[in-house]
Amino acid sequence: MIDLSLVWVAIIGLGVLIYIILDGFDLGIGILFPFIKNSDERDVMMNTVAPVWDGNETWMVLGGAGLFAAFPLVYSTVLSALYLPIMLMVIALIFRGVAFEFRFKAHRTKYLWDQAFIWGSILSSFLQGILLGAFIQGIETTHGIFSGHAMDWLTPFSIFTGFGVLVMYAALGCGWLILKTEKNLQQRMFQLMPKLIWVLLIVFGGVSLYTPVTHPEIAMRWFSMPNLLYFSPVPILVIAFVILILMACKKQNDVKPFIYTLALVFLAFTGFVISLYPYIIPPSVTIWEAAAPRSSQMFALIGAVILIPIIIAYTILSYWVFRDKVRLGDEGYH
Repeated sequence: MIDLSLVWVAIIGLGVLIYIILDGFDLGIGILFPFIKNSDERDVMMNTVAPVWDGNETWMVLGGAGLFAAFPLVYSTVLSALYLPIMLMVIALIFRGVAFEFRFKAHRTKYLWDQAFIWGSILSSFLQGILLGAFIQGIETTHGIFSGHAMDWLTPFSIFTGFGVLVMYAALGCGWLILKTEKNLQQRMFQLMPKLIWVLLIVFGGVSLYTPVTHPEIAMRWFSMPNLLYFSPVPILVIAFVILILMACKKQNDVKPFIYTLALVFLAFTGFVISLYPYIIPPSVTIWEAAAPRSSQMFALIGAVILIPIIIAYTILSYWVFRDKVRLGDEGYH
Protein backbone atom coordinates (compact mmCIF):
# COMPACT_ATOMS: atom_id res chain seq x y z
CA MET A 1 0.00 0.00 0.00
CA ILE A 2 1.28 3.46 -0.93
CA ASP A 3 2.19 5.68 2.02
CA LEU A 4 0.12 8.75 1.16
CA SER A 5 1.75 10.78 3.93
CA LEU A 6 5.14 10.43 2.26
CA VAL A 7 3.57 11.22 -1.12
CA TRP A 8 2.17 14.43 0.31
CA VAL A 9 5.47 15.33 1.97
CA ALA A 10 7.10 14.95 -1.46
CA ILE A 11 4.43 17.14 -3.10
CA ILE A 12 4.69 19.86 -0.45
CA GLY A 13 8.49 19.66 -0.51
CA LEU A 14 8.51 20.04 -4.29
CA GLY A 15 6.19 23.04 -4.06
CA VAL A 16 8.38 24.70 -1.42
CA LEU A 17 11.57 24.05 -3.41
CA ILE A 18 10.08 25.47 -6.63
CA TYR A 19 8.81 28.50 -4.70
CA ILE A 20 12.25 29.11 -3.17
CA ILE A 21 13.84 28.97 -6.62
CA LEU A 22 11.29 31.00 -8.60
CA ASP A 23 10.30 33.58 -6.04
CA GLY A 24 13.84 33.57 -4.65
CA PHE A 25 15.45 35.31 -7.61
CA ASP A 26 12.30 37.40 -7.95
CA LEU A 27 12.73 38.69 -4.39
CA GLY A 28 16.47 38.90 -4.96
CA ILE A 29 15.98 41.56 -7.60
CA GLY A 30 14.29 43.81 -5.04
CA ILE A 31 17.12 43.15 -2.57
CA LEU A 32 19.64 44.21 -5.26
CA PHE A 33 17.75 47.42 -6.14
CA PRO A 34 19.81 49.59 -3.71
CA PHE A 35 23.00 48.62 -5.58
CA ILE A 36 21.62 50.09 -8.82
CA LYS A 37 20.76 53.80 -8.78
CA ASN A 38 19.90 54.35 -12.46
CA SER A 39 16.12 54.38 -12.96
CA ASP A 40 16.30 52.89 -16.47
CA GLU A 41 18.44 50.00 -15.27
CA ARG A 42 15.98 49.40 -12.45
CA ASP A 43 13.25 49.22 -15.09
CA VAL A 44 15.24 46.50 -16.86
CA MET A 45 15.69 44.59 -13.59
CA MET A 46 11.95 44.59 -12.96
CA ASN A 47 11.17 43.72 -16.56
CA THR A 48 13.15 40.48 -16.27
CA VAL A 49 10.46 39.13 -13.92
CA ALA A 50 7.45 41.34 -14.70
CA PRO A 51 5.72 38.73 -16.92
CA VAL A 52 6.17 35.84 -14.47
CA TRP A 53 6.43 37.16 -10.89
CA ASP A 54 2.81 36.66 -9.87
CA GLY A 55 2.79 33.05 -11.08
CA ASN A 56 5.82 32.28 -8.91
CA GLU A 57 3.83 32.70 -5.72
CA THR A 58 1.36 30.03 -6.86
CA TRP A 59 3.78 27.52 -5.38
CA MET A 60 3.50 29.11 -1.93
CA VAL A 61 -0.28 28.74 -2.14
CA LEU A 62 0.15 25.10 -3.21
CA GLY A 63 2.35 24.40 -0.18
CA GLY A 64 -0.12 25.99 2.23
CA ALA A 65 -3.10 24.24 0.65
CA GLY A 66 -1.23 20.93 0.74
CA LEU A 67 -0.51 21.31 4.45
CA PHE A 68 -4.13 22.17 5.16
CA ALA A 69 -5.40 19.14 3.23
CA ALA A 70 -2.85 16.48 4.18
CA PHE A 71 -1.47 17.66 7.54
CA PRO A 72 -4.08 19.89 9.22
CA LEU A 73 -2.32 19.51 12.58
CA VAL A 74 0.83 21.06 11.10
CA TYR A 75 -1.18 23.84 9.51
CA SER A 76 -2.88 24.80 12.78
CA THR A 77 0.16 24.34 15.04
CA VAL A 78 2.72 26.10 12.85
CA LEU A 79 0.30 28.94 12.10
CA SER A 80 -0.33 29.40 15.84
CA ALA A 81 3.40 29.39 16.66
CA LEU A 82 4.51 31.63 13.79
CA TYR A 83 1.44 33.79 13.27
CA LEU A 84 3.18 37.17 13.69
CA PRO A 85 6.11 36.64 11.26
CA ILE A 86 3.76 35.02 8.73
CA MET A 87 1.40 38.01 8.81
CA LEU A 88 4.29 40.48 8.54
CA MET A 89 5.64 38.51 5.58
CA VAL A 90 2.26 38.61 3.84
CA ILE A 91 2.02 42.39 4.39
CA ALA A 92 5.53 42.85 2.94
CA LEU A 93 4.59 40.73 -0.10
CA ILE A 94 1.47 42.86 -0.62
CA PHE A 95 3.52 46.08 -0.60
CA ARG A 96 5.94 44.49 -3.05
CA GLY A 97 3.17 43.28 -5.35
CA VAL A 98 1.50 46.69 -5.41
CA ALA A 99 4.87 48.29 -6.21
CA PHE A 100 5.18 46.04 -9.26
CA GLU A 101 1.92 47.38 -10.66
CA PHE A 102 2.25 51.04 -9.65
CA ARG A 103 5.92 51.76 -10.22
CA PHE A 104 5.72 51.90 -14.01
CA LYS A 105 2.65 54.15 -13.91
CA ALA A 106 3.99 56.63 -11.35
CA HIS A 107 6.08 59.69 -12.23
CA ARG A 108 6.54 62.02 -9.29
CA THR A 109 6.11 59.20 -6.75
CA LYS A 110 8.18 56.57 -8.55
CA TYR A 111 10.91 56.72 -5.89
CA LEU A 112 8.32 55.82 -3.23
CA TRP A 113 7.32 52.70 -5.12
CA ASP A 114 11.00 51.84 -5.49
CA GLN A 115 11.24 51.92 -1.70
CA ALA A 116 8.09 49.79 -1.36
CA PHE A 117 9.61 47.26 -3.75
CA ILE A 118 12.97 47.26 -1.94
CA TRP A 119 11.64 46.94 1.59
CA GLY A 120 8.85 44.55 0.59
CA SER A 121 11.49 42.27 -0.93
CA ILE A 122 13.95 42.61 1.95
CA LEU A 123 11.42 42.12 4.74
CA SER A 124 9.58 39.21 3.12
CA SER A 125 12.90 37.44 2.42
CA PHE A 126 14.22 38.08 5.93
CA LEU A 127 10.97 36.88 7.51
CA GLN A 128 11.01 33.71 5.41
CA GLY A 129 14.46 33.05 6.83
CA ILE A 130 13.19 33.69 10.35
CA LEU A 131 10.38 31.20 9.73
CA LEU A 132 12.96 28.67 8.55
CA GLY A 133 15.12 29.18 11.64
CA ALA A 134 12.14 29.00 13.99
CA PHE A 135 11.01 25.76 12.35
CA ILE A 136 14.46 24.17 12.59
CA GLN A 137 14.90 25.09 16.26
CA GLY A 138 11.57 23.45 17.02
CA ILE A 139 8.03 24.29 18.11
CA GLU A 140 6.89 23.53 21.63
CA THR A 141 3.78 21.35 21.61
CA THR A 142 1.61 19.45 24.06
CA HIS A 143 -0.24 16.53 22.47
CA GLY A 144 0.46 18.10 19.09
CA ILE A 145 -0.98 21.52 20.05
CA PHE A 146 1.24 24.60 20.25
CA SER A 147 1.97 25.40 23.88
CA GLY A 148 4.90 27.80 23.62
CA HIS A 149 5.22 31.58 23.82
CA ALA A 150 4.08 33.92 21.05
CA MET A 151 7.65 35.22 20.57
CA ASP A 152 9.49 31.87 20.65
CA TRP A 153 10.32 32.33 16.97
CA LEU A 154 12.53 35.37 17.64
CA THR A 155 15.98 34.01 18.56
CA PRO A 156 19.59 34.74 17.50
CA PHE A 157 19.48 31.60 15.36
CA SER A 158 16.30 32.60 13.50
CA ILE A 159 17.73 36.11 12.91
CA PHE A 160 20.88 34.52 11.51
CA THR A 161 18.90 32.25 9.17
CA GLY A 162 16.83 35.30 8.18
CA PHE A 163 20.02 37.03 7.09
CA GLY A 164 21.11 33.83 5.34
CA VAL A 165 17.94 33.59 3.25
CA LEU A 166 18.30 37.29 2.40
CA VAL A 167 21.81 36.65 1.02
CA MET A 168 20.73 33.47 -0.77
CA TYR A 169 17.88 35.25 -2.56
CA ALA A 170 20.22 38.14 -3.45
CA ALA A 171 22.66 35.63 -5.00
CA LEU A 172 19.82 34.01 -6.95
CA GLY A 173 18.66 37.42 -8.17
CA CYS A 174 22.22 38.32 -9.17
CA GLY A 175 22.57 35.09 -11.16
CA TRP A 176 19.21 35.71 -12.83
CA LEU A 177 20.23 39.23 -13.88
CA ILE A 178 23.51 37.91 -15.30
CA LEU A 179 21.42 35.49 -17.35
CA LYS A 180 18.81 38.02 -18.48
CA THR A 181 20.67 41.33 -18.95
CA GLU A 182 23.71 42.65 -20.77
CA LYS A 183 26.27 45.48 -20.92
CA ASN A 184 26.72 47.71 -17.84
CA LEU A 185 24.04 46.11 -15.68
CA GLN A 186 25.34 42.62 -16.34
CA GLN A 187 28.92 43.73 -15.59
CA ARG A 188 27.83 45.10 -12.21
CA MET A 189 26.20 41.76 -11.41
CA PHE A 190 29.38 39.90 -12.41
CA GLN A 191 31.27 42.07 -9.91
CA LEU A 192 28.70 41.64 -7.16
CA MET A 193 28.13 37.89 -7.49
CA PRO A 194 31.46 36.68 -5.97
CA LYS A 195 30.94 38.90 -2.90
CA LEU A 196 27.47 37.46 -2.34
CA ILE A 197 28.69 33.90 -2.79
CA TRP A 198 31.46 34.33 -0.21
CA VAL A 199 28.94 35.71 2.30
CA LEU A 200 26.56 32.85 1.47
CA LEU A 201 29.33 30.31 2.09
CA ILE A 202 29.97 31.86 5.51
CA VAL A 203 26.25 31.66 6.28
CA PHE A 204 26.10 27.99 5.24
CA GLY A 205 29.10 27.29 7.46
CA GLY A 206 27.57 29.13 10.41
CA VAL A 207 24.25 27.29 10.18
CA SER A 208 26.08 23.95 9.75
CA LEU A 209 28.09 24.55 12.92
CA TYR A 210 25.38 26.19 15.05
CA THR A 211 22.62 23.67 14.32
CA PRO A 212 24.23 20.44 15.63
CA VAL A 213 25.87 22.22 18.58
CA THR A 214 22.59 23.70 19.87
CA HIS A 215 20.30 20.85 18.78
CA PRO A 216 21.67 17.46 19.91
CA GLU A 217 18.76 15.61 18.29
CA ILE A 218 19.69 17.08 14.89
CA ALA A 219 23.38 16.25 15.50
CA MET A 220 22.34 12.66 16.19
CA ARG A 221 20.47 12.51 12.88
CA TRP A 222 23.39 14.05 11.00
CA PHE A 223 26.05 11.72 12.36
CA SER A 224 24.09 8.47 12.61
CA MET A 225 23.87 5.89 9.85
CA PRO A 226 22.57 5.94 7.16
CA ASN A 227 21.99 9.72 7.34
CA LEU A 228 25.74 10.35 7.54
CA LEU A 229 26.14 8.69 4.12
CA TYR A 230 23.38 10.87 2.66
CA PHE A 231 24.67 14.06 4.23
CA SER A 232 28.46 13.72 3.84
CA PRO A 233 28.60 14.75 0.14
CA VAL A 234 26.68 18.00 0.84
CA PRO A 235 29.53 20.17 2.26
CA ILE A 236 31.94 18.93 -0.44
CA LEU A 237 29.45 19.76 -3.19
CA VAL A 238 28.77 23.20 -1.65
CA ILE A 239 32.47 24.10 -1.84
CA ALA A 240 32.70 22.68 -5.38
CA PHE A 241 29.77 24.78 -6.62
CA VAL A 242 31.11 27.92 -4.91
CA ILE A 243 34.37 27.46 -6.84
CA LEU A 244 32.44 26.87 -10.07
CA ILE A 245 30.40 30.06 -9.56
CA LEU A 246 33.56 32.11 -8.96
CA MET A 247 35.18 30.65 -12.08
CA ALA A 248 32.06 31.26 -14.18
CA CYS A 249 31.95 34.91 -13.06
CA LYS A 250 35.63 35.35 -13.85
CA LYS A 251 35.04 33.95 -17.36
CA GLN A 252 31.83 36.02 -17.60
CA ASN A 253 29.62 33.10 -18.56
CA ASP A 254 25.98 34.17 -18.87
CA VAL A 255 24.29 30.95 -17.79
CA LYS A 256 26.50 29.05 -15.34
CA PRO A 257 26.40 31.42 -12.32
CA PHE A 258 22.62 31.08 -12.11
CA ILE A 259 22.62 27.30 -12.66
CA TYR A 260 25.31 26.71 -10.04
CA THR A 261 23.51 28.96 -7.54
CA LEU A 262 20.38 26.87 -8.08
CA ALA A 263 22.51 23.83 -7.20
CA LEU A 264 23.56 25.51 -3.93
CA VAL A 265 19.91 26.17 -3.09
CA PHE A 266 19.06 22.52 -3.80
CA LEU A 267 21.89 21.35 -1.53
CA ALA A 268 20.72 23.64 1.27
CA PHE A 269 17.19 22.29 0.87
CA THR A 270 18.33 18.65 1.00
CA GLY A 271 20.34 19.43 4.14
CA PHE A 272 17.20 20.90 5.70
CA VAL A 273 15.15 17.80 4.84
CA ILE A 274 17.80 15.39 6.16
CA SER A 275 18.06 17.40 9.39
CA LEU A 276 14.35 17.25 10.20
CA TYR A 277 13.11 13.92 8.79
CA PRO A 278 10.89 12.21 9.95
CA TYR A 279 9.57 15.13 12.05
CA ILE A 280 7.15 17.50 10.38
CA ILE A 281 6.71 19.57 13.59
CA PRO A 282 10.17 19.39 15.11
CA PRO A 283 11.28 18.16 17.51
CA SER A 284 8.48 15.76 18.46
CA VAL A 285 5.66 15.27 15.91
CA THR A 286 6.36 12.90 13.01
CA ILE A 287 4.88 12.92 9.52
CA TRP A 288 2.49 10.07 10.32
CA GLU A 289 1.34 11.48 13.67
CA ALA A 290 0.29 14.74 11.98
CA ALA A 291 -1.32 13.15 8.91
CA ALA A 292 -4.97 13.58 7.98
CA PRO A 293 -7.12 10.45 7.50
CA ARG A 294 -6.13 8.42 4.45
CA SER A 295 -9.48 9.15 2.75
CA SER A 296 -8.87 12.92 3.06
CA GLN A 297 -5.34 12.60 1.69
CA MET A 298 -6.57 10.51 -1.24
CA PHE A 299 -9.36 12.98 -2.06
CA ALA A 300 -6.93 15.92 -2.05
CA LEU A 301 -4.37 13.92 -4.02
CA ILE A 302 -6.79 13.52 -6.92
CA GLY A 303 -7.05 17.30 -7.21
CA ALA A 304 -3.28 17.69 -6.89
CA VAL A 305 -2.62 15.16 -9.67
CA ILE A 306 -4.88 17.19 -11.97
CA LEU A 307 -3.72 20.70 -11.00
CA ILE A 308 0.04 20.35 -10.49
CA PRO A 309 0.84 19.31 -14.11
CA ILE A 310 -1.22 22.30 -15.33
CA ILE A 311 0.69 24.68 -13.04
CA ILE A 312 4.03 23.20 -14.15
CA ALA A 313 3.07 23.46 -17.83
CA TYR A 314 1.95 27.08 -17.39
CA THR A 315 5.18 27.94 -15.55
CA ILE A 316 7.38 26.35 -18.22
CA LEU A 317 5.43 28.08 -21.01
CA SER A 318 5.72 31.48 -19.31
CA TYR A 319 9.48 31.23 -18.92
CA TRP A 320 9.89 29.85 -22.44
CA VAL A 321 7.93 32.71 -24.03
CA PHE A 322 10.02 35.31 -22.13
CA ARG A 323 13.32 33.42 -22.39
CA ASP A 324 15.37 36.08 -24.20
CA LYS A 325 17.48 38.81 -22.64
CA VAL A 326 15.78 42.01 -21.52
CA ARG A 327 17.27 45.22 -22.88
CA LEU A 328 16.90 48.89 -22.14
CA GLY A 329 13.82 50.31 -23.89
CA ASP A 330 12.11 46.96 -24.50
CA GLU A 331 8.37 47.44 -24.85
CA GLY A 332 5.55 45.16 -23.75
CA TYR A 333 6.51 44.63 -20.13
CA HIS A 334 4.41 47.35 -18.54
